[in-house]
Amino acid sequence: MQKYFAIFKVTLLNNLAYPAELLGRSLMILPFMWIFHQLWRVTFAAAGQESINGLTVASTLWYLLLAETIELSRPRLGYAISDAVKDGSIAYLLTKPYDFLLYHYSSALSETLLKGIFNFLVGGALVWFLVGAPPNPLGWLPVAITVLGAWTLNFCISALIGLSAFVVEDISAFQWVYQKLAFIFGGLLIPLDFYPAWLQNIARALPFSSILYGPARLFVEPSLSAFLSTLGMQLGWIFALSLVLAFAYRRSLAYLTINGG
Repeated sequence: MQKYFAIFKVTLLNNLAYPAELLGRSLMILPFMWIFHQLWRVTFAAAGQESINGLTVASTLWYLLLAETIELSRPRLGYAISDAVKDGSIAYLLTKPYDFLLYHYSSALSETLLKGIFNFLVGGALVWFLVGAPPNPLGWLPVAITVLGAWTLNFCISALIGLSAFVVEDISAFQWVYQKLAFIFGGLLIPLDFYPAWLQNIARALPFSSILYGPARLFVEPSLSAFLSTLGMQLGWIFALSLVLAFAYRRSLAYLTINGG
């Protein structure tokens, strides 16, 4: 595993070489959180309630902050693989003395971790100013574990989409569908708690809720049962998708056509 840790470290150092760029990208989260604050403040006022299904305006904003942090921090892995197929550089990557998927996982995790820290700090400063202090820091460790699980699960799905480029080259349609499903069933824009009961049951059974809703909900209402439930769902989906990913990788190599020089 030393080679993959080296890849992780090199990617981390490369990104740290341009801190101003990282900070600039993180500023994107500020308008999102400001709009969410205005939207949900008016929504709760119109409903005439301080709490809806266990969430207040403050907890909803902190929930959305973590969900947005997870979403905005994930790298464009599918497009990276697709571009490598289109320009022919995939041939160079496949001949290197490392596993293709583990290389991308190590690199993506390093980039995602750094972006996540910057996004959370920048967005958290604004949310703290708007609605008050974050949830109890004692619950942050299990949340961090589930965030790591969320990014790993997202990697499995994004890598599957990227591997489809070995066959079709252009993955834009698949990426668009995945993004919209994550928005709706992951609870990115609206917490699943505000959905009808039947739609909540469907969303919770899908992997998208384990990527966004599970860690974000645990962040605002930490408990051992919620942590074990979220982590269990993540591990189950990661195991299943890892098997599919390993099979898809071997099969897709047979259909790969190298372009470029």
